[in-house]
Amino acid sequence: MILSIESSCDDSSIAITKIETLELIYHKKISQEIDHSVYGGVVPELAARLHAEALPKILEECKTYFKELKAVAVTNAPGLSVTLQEGVMMAKALAISLGIPIIAVNHLKGHIYSCFIEKATQFPMTVLLVSGGHTQIIEANSLDDMKIIGQTSDDSFGESFDKVAKMLHLGYPGGPIVQKYGQNGNDTAYDFPIPLRQSPNIEFSFSGLKNAVRVAILEEEKNGTLSDEIKSNICASFEKTAVAHIMMKLKKYFKLYPPKRFAIVGGASANIRLRGECESLCKTYDCEMILAPLQYCSDNAAMIGRIAIEQYCKNEFTLYSNLDIQTRIH
Repeated sequence: MILSIESSCDDSSIAITKIETLELIYHKKISQEIDHSVYGGVVPELAARLHAEALPKILEECKTYFKELKAVAVTNAPGLSVTLQEGVMMAKALAISLGIPIIAVNHLKGHIYSCFIEKATQFPMTVLLVSGGHTQIIEANSLDDMKIIGQTSDDSFGESFDKVAKMLHLGYPGGPIVQKYGQNGNDTAYDFPIPLRQSPNIEFSFSGLKNAVRVAILEEEKNGTLSDEIKSNICASFEKTAVAHIMMKLKKYFKLYPPKRFAIVGGASANIRLRGECESLCKTYDCEMILAPLQYCSDNAAMIGRIAIEQYCKNEFTLYSNLDIQTRIH
């Protein structure tokens, strides 16, 4: 079995996966959403302290499996440096004490493998990765052959939801809250501009849209009309525009390179509107659509354990002394 650790942001998670059968034996995640909601976003130092409390508690429940472990896997990139460090330190201590190797896992590749938890891989496939930190189109051919086709030049799809929720004082995380408010709103109430509409490039940008929403909110506040109905209309109009931006770029790419398989991964892949639009696009191109189960869309150790099996079988181990953290993807 492989024990995997995830602490790249604000979710403390540990999983244990059987190498031969891919069976997920154990998985637990402790979310920090309530602790960070007061601040409208993740506070790195607070997240690190909460990881230091939560990870040992989860690990305590895994002791009965220690004798069967062949390796320990840990997210080491990308993410918040202070939170990544908590997981890496635990992985080093555990690997040294048990005399087993360490597998360093790229968090974003882990999201791609969230589609294959307890399943065989299905490559090649085109991937849309949407999360709080990233928005990317990736061509994934194998574990070691993944190419970023296009990505955001500023804010991510998920981050823009968090920022809109914060501006409207709706709470954190923004994704599910904005979606809930939007379901009760009129998505044509505000004509927000679709970013990069005239650009032929496969790239994303959400800062301009976020600013347009900010201006609309300020105007409503100035007029004293920022009611729950108005908030719902803003959320619906923003969500419609943000998804339209992604779909416009996806359609351009599908027209050039129609895929046989297409997957949406990452925490923001749980968005209902985005899933529905992508499903329609895949039907148009007779393309198989692959989705991770909803419980594995956000950060979790199960996906880290799944990709770690692939790395284990290829002997992709990292020396304790060489295991370091990387805060950005390269």
